[in-house]
Amino acid sequence: MIRRQRGTGRIFLPKGSSVWWLQYYQNGVKRRESAETSNRKEALEKLKLRIAELTTGSVTGLTPKKTRISELAEDFIRDYKINGRTSLDDAEARWRLHLEPFFGRMKASQVTSVLLNKYVDKRQEAGAANGTINRELAALKRMFNLGHEATPPRVFFIPHFPKLSENNVRQGFLEDAQYQRLLESCPEMWFQALVETGCTYGWRIGELVNLRVNQINLANWTIRLHPGTTKNKEGREVKMTESVHKLLELCVEGKEPDNYVFTRPSGKRVKDFRDTWEKACKAAGVPDLLFHDLRRTAARNFRNAGIAEGVIMKIGGWKTRSVFERYAIVSHTDIEDALQKLEQRKKLSRQMPAKNQNLHKNGRPRLILVSSRQA
Repeated sequence: MIRRQRGTGRIFLPKGSSVWWLQYYQNGVKRRESAETSNRKEALEKLKLRIAELTTGSVTGLTPKKTRISELAEDFIRDYKINGRTSLDDAEARWRLHLEPFFGRMKASQVTSVLLNKYVDKRQEAGAANGTINRELAALKRMFNLGHEATPPRVFFIPHFPKLSENNVRQGFLEDAQYQRLLESCPEMWFQALVETGCTYGWRIGELVNLRVNQINLANWTIRLHPGTTKNKEGREVKMTESVHKLLELCVEGKEPDNYVFTRPSGKRVKDFRDTWEKACKAAGVPDLLFHDLRRTAARNFRNAGIAEGVIMKIGGWKTRSVFERYAIVSHTDIEDALQKLEQRKKLSRQMPAKNQNLHKNGRPRLILVSSRQA
């Protein structure tokens, strides 16, 4: 009989149970915990991981078994705050609106791949897009990673998180007539300034609503996004157009340098304006429009104006050309203009004299060889 090597622990099946358990010693104290699987191979892998953690001193007790997802969420939100992440509002919303109702009361040890798949099913049934679900799962995975990296660790195991396929092709944008109707549908100054600025430069919502007065230089006609406040952490500075200058001048009037640029008539900061946006879009006849579509609109407008792609990417904050290409879309109007130009070119070519000594019978240019002497 081969004796089990000392210090390697063991797995066993309790009487009447199909779930394997782990047994090992920590500082001379016998420890037992459920492997939470009926697969022997998986149980052995968990035992090896536990022994490795004991060897490196990363396991100090069994408190992670009691850690709840809500506790991990607190650490997750704190991590966003102390690192000054601009997407803090989105992270809090994902937890509050979707993850907390499903996982909030659970222990971290209860989250399995099967449970995660059930969450996916529920969100898809509710009409959530795969990209939205992926962002929510990424937030939950980050919670587990932070818990696992803590000292002492708050979770032992990180389950496998599904990755759903996404369609990242950008489609929505505004035609000029639609844009005018959108502005007319909501006369509030902050809304018009926000939309005008977003559509002009293609900046993200977070970059706009976090603008402060000290970033607006009316005398020099510039707007500056400080390094670290944008998604790619790079700073940007742009010149204002006349319409943007007029609107922002009204927005910053009478405010202190640290005040937010976009505020409601009551003085309250504009942070979440989804209701106002939806009402304005319905009134303008574009009910499915997203604010992010203004980013696509800006990309298209810049390109149609003949601006170099490198300059467009710097203004809008696109870091890679592959991502920028998803935004630089072509509309039906663009295609019609191109076809009209092609038709005009054809008409001009038909009006050329049929007989030309430098043309073949098929109308193609004849190649004429010129010797060096003739030249």
